Amino acid sequence: MLVGAPARAQDAATLRKNMIGQWELSTTERSKTCVVTLKNDTSPQGLKLELEPDCAKALPFTKDITAWNIKGLDIVRLQNPTGEAVIDFTEVESGIFEGIRTGEGVYILQNLAAARSLTKSMDQMIGDWSMVRGSGRMVCGLTLTNTETTQDNFAVFLKPRCDPLVANFNPKQWRLERGELLMMSASGEIWHFEADDNAQWRRVPDSADPLILLRQ
Repeated sequence: MLVGAPARAQDAATLRKNMIGQWELSTTERSKTCVVTLKNDTSPQGLKLELEPDCAKALPFTKDITAWNIKGLDIVRLQNPTGEAVIDFTEVESGIFEGIRTGEGVYILQNLAAARSLTKSMDQMIGDWSMVRGSGRMVCGLTLTNTETTQDNFAVFLKPRCDPLVANFNPKQWRLERGELLMMSASGEIWHFEADDNAQWRRVPDSADPLILLRQ
């Protein structure tokens, strides 16, 4: 047990060092965001931080956050003045942390520069697209909009004469989440697309004759 202690301490220390800087705290689709600056300075409550002025308006629970800390090996805690967790985050992929508030849902903490790059990506997704097979055969045309339908989801519209596979799926909503484009039907079915090396979006898991989204 003692033999492993220094390594665990080093892991926590490294995480603390890596967290210093500006982060975006947001809902999963980033319809509500807040910039948090994590500092290395200590205070009686924990490590210091700054929240931008509009944080409490966008995410009301942030009004209770006064400090941050590392708990255990890998938990980034945003805490209240008594040290209790307002929300705990764990890293789900490089530079992206996920936390859950009971009764509210999932929140994301990610590097501010990376988050702002994602905003540009979402803006670039708005408009008309073609869905084609790997062979190049077009199976459907569709339009991605920035019209919010439910929280964090946006309207998608199919054009006439779609292939039955797509027409039967009949996606109604879309969003970007953790680098994937998600399309959702009214019944709750979800298709996942990932960007490939050619700046196209390919449905995953992959298949012998994949569905690919191309900008029109």
